[in-house]
Amino acid sequence: MPRSAPRAHADTDAIADRLHSIAIHLLRRVRAEDVHMGLSAPRASALSVLVYRGPLRLSALAALEQVRGPTMTRTVNALVQAGLAKRSADRDDARASVIAVTPAGRKLLDDGRRRRVRVLATLLQALPPRERKTVRDAVTLLEAMVEVPRTPRLGPPSRAHAGDRRSDAPTG
Repeated sequence: MPRSAPRAHADTDAIADRLHSIAIHLLRRVRAEDVHMGLSAPRASALSVLVYRGPLRLSALAALEQVRGPTMTRTVNALVQAGLAKRSADRDDARASVIAVTPAGRKLLDDGRRRRVRVLATLLQALPPRERKTVRDAVTLLEAMVEVPRTPRLGPPSRAHAGDRRSDAPTG
């Protein structure tokens, strides 16, 4: 193995560590806007999955959110009661139901995402143009690295996002 391999590995680890840290700090910064949604983090996260993944069975939603069925049942019940989600019979299995977002749920989530994006845009605007370009280039590389579509996800989801798991939980 070449002498530079351990150094390259250490450099990669250091970059990964810094990226992890900044991702957490950015998430905390934008998450402050979530208070305006009036939802707990688990409810906002579940709603985000429904908006960006589409209607799902409760078991699939629980699996995506990494919680047990009874926990997701309580979360979904609260979303349904608030008029943000709705249940309907599963056409393929009469014993199961499908959970979908309502127009009110989509609007709430899209408004929350807009607020979060505004916070990030304000931070970016404070950078000189050359540094903004550097960030834009880095974001493009990161999107390719994790296969995130580069089109905005505000409003109704497109076919390109049907299978996309949001990358910035809880608001898509």
